[in-house]
Amino acid sequence: MKALVYVQHLLGIGHLARVSRIAAALSQDGIDVTLVSGGTPVSGFAKDQVKLVQLPPIRSRDTSFSELVDAEDRPLSDEFKAMRRDRLLSAFAAAKPDVLIIEAFPFGRRQMRFELIPLLKAAKAQQHPPIIASSVRDILQENRRPERAEETVRVIEEFFDLVLVHGDPSFARLEETFPLARRIAERIVYTGLVAGEAQTSSDRFDVVVSAGGGVAGEKLIQAAAEAAPRLMARWPRWCIITGPNYPQPEQAALAVRLPRGVTLETFRPDFPGLLANAGLSVSQAGYNTVCDILRARCPAVLIPFAEGGESEQSDRAERLEKLGIARVVREDRLTAESLAEAMQGVREPSSHPIDLDGARATARLIRDHFATRPGKSSRSS
Repeated sequence: MKALVYVQHLLGIGHLARVSRIAAALSQDGIDVTLVSGGTPVSGFAKDQVKLVQLPPIRSRDTSFSELVDAEDRPLSDEFKAMRRDRLLSAFAAAKPDVLIIEAFPFGRRQMRFELIPLLKAAKAQQHPPIIASSVRDILQENRRPERAEETVRVIEEFFDLVLVHGDPSFARLEETFPLARRIAERIVYTGLVAGEAQTSSDRFDVVVSAGGGVAGEKLIQAAAEAAPRLMARWPRWCIITGPNYPQPEQAALAVRLPRGVTLETFRPDFPGLLANAGLSVSQAGYNTVCDILRARCPAVLIPFAEGGESEQSDRAERLEKLGIARVVREDRLTAESLAEAMQGVREPSSHPIDLDGARATARLIRDHFATRPGKSSRSS
């Protein structure tokens, strides 16, 4: 059985990290996986046994997502888009997948329609079309244009067999952030959250500060650095992880002024293990970071990214605060003082029943759907 998985990260690395966990679970279940990534390459992805096809990268110029650029910081030309489309179609033809999984689209990544619609049409035109699934997180970005929701439903109805919602319906349901979900209800399946496996680390810190990929985390990192000296008596050992995309000049300047006891890192592959050993996590409220916090059952202060009208992280953080799992500091109220106050008020998190086994469940769901699908191709039986 073969699967082609497509992901396009534009700013942070959260989309790539989640999809890499899913691809690894598919591979561990005996599925031959090709992961097609369209964002800036990040070391450590994809995992072993997963074939990586790297398209010429596209990223967002800034946090507004209003303009996409190539690796040379140039706006996307028609020639560049055509070249990307053709490489994606070639990857599909080479992989000959029984399952095609597209992350975010059509709920998001509408900017990539120039290559994804041709991919979907090519898949549907096969003599034995693959199962086509949309892979989407549980909480979507608030959409202020109703016509986009209608467009999403039309694309789902035309091309997709499954909508894999990577969440626990007891925590968040798709219809809460996508009101038209009832119209595609027969295609929706919940997998549980896609958390990584429990890990260990030889390092122990009292406080672990993280900012995901780092592009949108400068305010959080600076506030934590300013708060650290006044909190060292209670928490003497800190690890601040800026993220691989944090600006290098700012990181160098930060390293000079940090007090003794604070370790500055760009990336830690053992991040879940650090949380398992930590007394407190300070972070944004991105999907993957929250999954790691929940897996580690680490006390947490969340500062959800909310620039440019982003609502998804704030929604997630507020739900966790209501469950007694974290404390929240709004980004527009973040200072060293407000962060220190929140940190000192954190208690042990409440126990939770949230399903974190979404990666393995996705593999099971894909296999089950394939096994019961009529007209399977003989080469995949």
